[in-house]
Amino acid sequence: MSYMGLLKAMAEVAKYIPSAPKPVRRVSLGERLMWTALALIVYLLMAHTPLYGVSPQAAPTQFLILQVVFAAHSGTLMELGIGPIVTAGLIMQILAGAKLINLDLTDAEGRKIFTGAQKTLGLLLAALQAVMYVLACRYWSFAGNPITYCSAGWSVRIAVALQLFLASLFVMMLDEMIQKGWGLGSGVSLFILAGVATTIFWNMFSPLKVSNEYIGLIPQAINVVANKGDLSNIIVRAGGRDLVGLISTFAITIILIYLSSVRVEIPITSPRLYTIKSKIPLQFLYVTNIPILFIGILYSNVLVFATLMRTYLSSVVPSSVVDMLVKYDENGHVVGGIAYYLSSPNGLLSAIADPTHLVIYSVLVVILAAVFGLLWVEVAGLNPSTQAQQLIESGFEVPGFRRNPKILEQILAKYIYPLTILSSLIVAIIAITADILGVYGSGTGLLLAVGILQQYYSLIAYERTLEAYPLLRRLVGE
Repeated sequence: MSYMGLLKAMAEVAKYIPSAPKPVRRVSLGERLMWTALALIVYLLMAHTPLYGVSPQAAPTQFLILQVVFAAHSGTLMELGIGPIVTAGLIMQILAGAKLINLDLTDAEGRKIFTGAQKTLGLLLAALQAVMYVLACRYWSFAGNPITYCSAGWSVRIAVALQLFLASLFVMMLDEMIQKGWGLGSGVSLFILAGVATTIFWNMFSPLKVSNEYIGLIPQAINVVANKGDLSNIIVRAGGRDLVGLISTFAITIILIYLSSVRVEIPITSPRLYTIKSKIPLQFLYVTNIPILFIGILYSNVLVFATLMRTYLSSVVPSSVVDMLVKYDENGHVVGGIAYYLSSPNGLLSAIADPTHLVIYSVLVVILAAVFGLLWVEVAGLNPSTQAQQLIESGFEVPGFRRNPKILEQILAKYIYPLTILSSLIVAIIAITADILGVYGSGTGLLLAVGILQQYYSLIAYERTLEAYPLLRRLVGE
């Protein structure tokens, strides 16, 4: 079967997948905010509903980067989070950008096939991940040791797999409901933002204690001041969640907001519009947070595949090979392998305690960010050749140069490739610095959250403008 045949078959399957109906009329801003809030409440309830058949105490701790990137919560219905949706979206965009999928996404029928195929792929990935989790006996035995048996029966394991799959389906429906016009933005962005906000709130106000210290900075600060303790216990402490991390959170947020507003402008003109001059604004952070997102996905895949190899291929694959991917200590903490060096330091004290890990982590993140940034620009249609072709088709050109796509491509390449590398390095350095300083919600989470908040600000401003000026709504075709 050809690629197009497969895509059309997947799009046909999507017709039988439950989905939210499209509103018959334009939903008001107030109603959209209400539905968005309702979707958020449902997500939070699912993120705190334990899986049937899994003891909350036995569920492995979710790594922070996975919790942030995939809005996942271990041992709950949100174990997979938005992982299948994000992964399916990235795969489809890469295939389309690399021209492996010959679809015209400007055409309604092409978009329908693309969206349906992406939806089916997301469900397939959810089913695959659910099966992999239960096959790896994730919840019923210690993942750091070779597993000779699983303490849960197949009926319990199948039940857990079904819960994970159905929860992913429900999350997809929530995301689709929001994107079809019932809510604002997308469910994926909303749930990521909720996960980061929850982590930040928990780090600031949690009243729970670990090792006789409050998790939250505010309760810990009140306790230290009330008992006239050492203030250094709130300025810097093990595991982050300290004053340095709080100040760094605000400082890096301000830096990210500023960098997101910076533009590099290329002068253009259009003979069709009587030589009216204009400019192409290229975002300074050209690749936004995509490189860091890819690093998070790579990290999660390393953990899952290493666990499966240790579980089912221990007789074939030497343990030393698996340890190269991930190595655990007797308490279940990652202490070695690629996964360890892809994981960020947990605050300033953690970074100082293991400088080797800090250096290797920083080098890996910088290199991978540059590679993933260049890869994304090429496959997502952001490269100079694609941009030049789009400009030529729109009738624009650079002053002083002939209307030739190759010439325009050379001009754009002088801007796009340096911007891609520079923005990838800047994003990587910000994420590394944030993790070293113990920023609340992690550096990756803060990068994602700031970008999403800016998107929501623009969306709300746009919607309010359309409601205030009905004539403008007709002009833009809404």
